[in-house]
Amino acid sequence: QVLLVESGGGLVQPGGSLRLSCAASGIQFSRFDMKWYRQVPGKERELVAGMSGFHGYQRNYADSVKGRFTISRDNAKNMLYLDMNSLKTEDTAIYYCNAIYGSLRYWGQGTQVTVSS
Repeated sequence: QVLLVESGGGLVQPGGSLRLSCAASGIQFSRFDMKWYRQVPGKERELVAGMSGFHGYQRNYADSVKGRFTISRDNAKNMLYLDMNSLKTEDTAIYYCNAIYGSLRYWGQGTQVTVSS
């Protein structure tokens, strides 16, 4: 059974920081491209950051988070991370972990991030 479990969300003030984690099980984690998405009610889910698997481990970011968010992975622990700094109110959303390999695609249940004073 494939499981992606996000954690680390919460309430933070503008300018603050959070680290999201995604624990993966049931997949050959190092082979998978891993991504973070986010979604607010009434809007489509948007890609926040991605990191390729297998070879290369290239990173890509949405323009709105470049310079503030950093995606990383620990293949030995089957973990994906998203370090979020200088948070803004518009970063408020449910954040989802996503794993892709060929035609295989898996999602976590999401973790809520709320940026508010």
